[in-house]
Amino acid sequence: MKIVIGNDHAAVDMKFKIKEYIESMGHEVINVGTDDYSSCDYPDIAYAACEKIKNKEVDLGVLICGTGVGMSLTANKVKGIRACVCSETYSARLCREHNDANVLCFGERVIGIETAKELVSAFLNATFEGGKHKNRVDKILSIEEGTYKK
Repeated sequence: MKIVIGNDHAAVDMKFKIKEYIESMGHEVINVGTDDYSSCDYPDIAYAACEKIKNKEVDLGVLICGTGVGMSLTANKVKGIRACVCSETYSARLCREHNDANVLCFGERVIGIETAKELVSAFLNATFEGGKHKNRVDKILSIEEGTYKK
């Protein structure tokens, strides 16, 4: 798989470690994040990553900031993106299996590197189950399109 990774200045160290970890799993990684500690705006990076997903240049994304919240808020504004902030593996797995999430977000200031690796592994190794979950994801998509009907 091709994975886009993005980060702001609060997550440079973790980004490099997670990029290396994803590559060790056999995936290609496209880095759209910052490589230095100068202050930058996470919306710019989240948007760049999500555009790659939306345009089918990559399969999934991993976004890291201080908490993961800013990245997820921005990512979820991009049509077709379903981003989840996770700090434990159960949610990281289920957001793919049940919600067909295509972006995993977490925070370097919230979790350690080993937990981050576990989240990435759970997220990347999970697949969407479809079935009753497809109907629910379709409803999410209809809200995004402005065509939602209960």
